[in-house]
Formats: sequence, structure tokens, C-alpha cells
Amino acid sequence: MSPKDAHEARRRRENATAGELSLAIASGPGPIVRPYGDTTGDGMVQVSFTLPLPHDKRAEGAAVRLAMQMGIEPALLVHAKAIGPDFTFFVVYGPVKHLVDIRDIDIVEREFELLSSKEVNTAIKKHLRRKLVVVGACIGTDAHTVGIDAILNIKGFAGEKGLEYYREMAVHNLGAQVSIPELVNTAYDLRADAVLVSQVVTQKDAHLHNTREMSAAFREAFPAGAVPHLIVGGPRFEEGAASGLGVDRIFGRGTTPGEVASYLIHALVDPDTRVTPEPRRKAKSA
Repeated sequence: MSPKDAHEARRRRENATAGELSLAIASGPGPIVRPYGDTTGDGMVQVSFTLPLPHDKRAEGAAVRLAMQMGIEPALLVHAKAIGPDFTFFVVYGPVKHLVDIRDIDIVEREFELLSSKEVNTAIKKHLRRKLVVVGACIGTDAHTVGIDAILNIKGFAGEKGLEYYREMAVHNLGAQVSIPELVNTAYDLRADAVLVSQVVTQKDAHLHNTREMSAAFREAFPAGAVPHLIVGGPRFEEGAASGLGVDRIFGRGTTPGEVASYLIHALVDPDTRVTPEPRRKAKSA
């Protein structure tokens, strides 16, 4: 290899440009990546979808055409199954030419240290000098309590105990299908420091509408600076969308109780990082 070629190879390993496959892929992920299927860098992906067509050759052709318009070319139809008389489910496999520059990906970095349960309890006892009050619920018509229970219930999730396990926290799990006025008034009556809301139902962006409605209700009922810390979680939320939804924090799928407990210390207890609330007045009646 000539010195010029060696220099170019090194540049592509360390600083590949957009649209250029990184040569670092052999030793580790580079800044430019493609999907991996059968061999490195082959771009192979598998997608599944349903078309409102009865299962026949024309429907299969439509599925392949759609996949090609999505950038999968050549597209191989590997599975097709009728769903009743008017719909067909498809699985398509093939390569895409698209590249992703991971340097352009914006993510929400964890800005707080993960603490043990002992450290959480010690911090609350030292700095807050009272119980940290947490209220949790699934609001609206959402009856899926798996997420909120995983965070709040003592049995916890992923080998971690839930917030009920922390002796310096007073945790109130209101359960499912809680109305927003009920949540607001309960948070006031209990003098909640934080309100945790889980949203799993996402049809027609119900989770977004419910979150905005909840945020507006709290900000109408409490004076500025006295609103409890509002936290929402669920598998379809974007973690960077908190400000747009009017909440303080969003947690996505895979969040553990320890992460939430550590965040509460960071946001509400640690004197160097906490948000100090003003005295609260009575909430407006529903």
C-alpha cells in the first residue's frame, strides 16, 4: 500500500465522512454504519407490515413494490399470510444503501450518578429531612399498569427493588385509569414532590395528548414554581421531548427503579442540583 493509500485508509477508519463507509467497521463500530445481515456492511434488513389487500399475487407484488420504494432493493418476499379476507401480513428481506452517521444522532445523556438504595435514603434523610413523596398513576383510559408497577412496587424490575422499598420515600400508586383532576387533587392532598405517570396506549398519539393535558392541569392548579416534579414514562415517548410536552423528565423503555430513584435525588434532593419549590397553595377543584 502506498503512503497515500495508507493515509486515506487511516482517515476513513478515524474520521469517515457522511455517505462513506467507515473502514473501522472490521475492528469496531465507526461513525458511519450500515445494517448487518449475512456479512459485514451488506446492508440487509427485514421489515414487516400489513396491507389492506386480500392475499394474492397482486398483493405480493404490491408488498415488493412498497419495499423497493422504502429503499430495499432487490426486495425478497419471505413471508405472506392472509389476515381475514381483506388484509395480508408480509415480511420482506433485502439490502438498503442508506448509511447512518452516528455523529449526527442526538441522544439524552444521563446527567446524574446512579446511586444505591442506601445512598438514596441517606441523601433524603440528610438534605430533605422528611419523606420524599411520590405519586404514580396511569391516566386517562390507559389500564396498563406493568410500567408504573415495575417502578413503584417493592418487587421492582430487572433485579432492582421498586421505590416502595426505599424507607425514606412515601410512595402512593393510584393504579390505572386515573382521571387527571383526581391525580392533581391527590398530589395536592399528599403534598407530592414528584408525580410519575405511565402511558402505554399510543393509538392516535393518546399518550402525547394525555401528557399535555396533565401538564396543563397541574400548571393551572399550582402557582409557578410549586408544581410537583412531573415525570412520564412509556415505550413510545422520545426522551428529548420533555419540554415540548410540558413535563420535567421522560423515561423510555428499559428504565429501572434505581434510575428513577437516582434522578429524584438529582432533581429534588441534592442541594447542588435540585429545583427548590415554593410553598404550595390549594389546588383548584375539578
